[in-house]
Amino acid sequence: MPNDYFKFKQFTIHQDKCAMKVGTDGVLLGAWANCENVKNILDIGTGTGLIALMLAQRSNANIDAVEIDEAACKQAKENIKQSLWDSRIKVLNIPFQDYSKSTNEKYDLIVSNPPYFQNSLYATDEKRTDARHNSNLELDDLVFGALKLLSENGKLNIILPYLEGAMFILKAAENGLYCVRQTKVLPKPDKEPKRLLLEFMKEKMPLVEQELIIELNKRHEYSEAYKNLTKDFYLAF
Repeated sequence: MPNDYFKFKQFTIHQDKCAMKVGTDGVLLGAWANCENVKNILDIGTGTGLIALMLAQRSNANIDAVEIDEAACKQAKENIKQSLWDSRIKVLNIPFQDYSKSTNEKYDLIVSNPPYFQNSLYATDEKRTDARHNSNLELDDLVFGALKLLSENGKLNIILPYLEGAMFILKAAENGLYCVRQTKVLPKPDKEPKRLLLEFMKEKMPLVEQELIIELNKRHEYSEAYKNLTKDFYLAF
């Protein structure tokens, strides 16, 4: 069983109230997202508050974090209150669809580690199902909400499984949101990519493509690139 908490270098994530625990996807996105010179950030589906806290550590931005699940929202607030950046992060218990329709805010950066298991079996735990499936957040909602809430030069940064990521790139482009940066995440050098880290903007620009290998040939033998990306957070690095 996962621990009730996960300790990082500058903050601790308590996760006993959350269906989805701290995982590699969230850490990757929090470390990879482009938060340089951003003034305000929106974190969609904040869960434990992990990505919001990582981005607060990496920037001076004010951060709004929306979360549909009441228990997860309470936990995120508790984690943030115990951090160094409580004054810059606001957590809202609201579905993203409702928030995107009701707010006039514009964001320099929108991030999401969205529910994406469109075709997998539903979990027996209803909260875990909501966190894992797109039943409460369709990827279409993410595209249209981001288009409304992004500032003129704002960026949407997300992480998705490889196939869903490729589909999302097409869906976004059809509606005027273009992939400008893409990192293929490989679990090991000889494996196919499992995840896509993706950055979108309203303006078409040349695509910057990269690869990131997590482990080398032995378990827990991490690549230098992965260690460099996450070293400000993981205690082990």
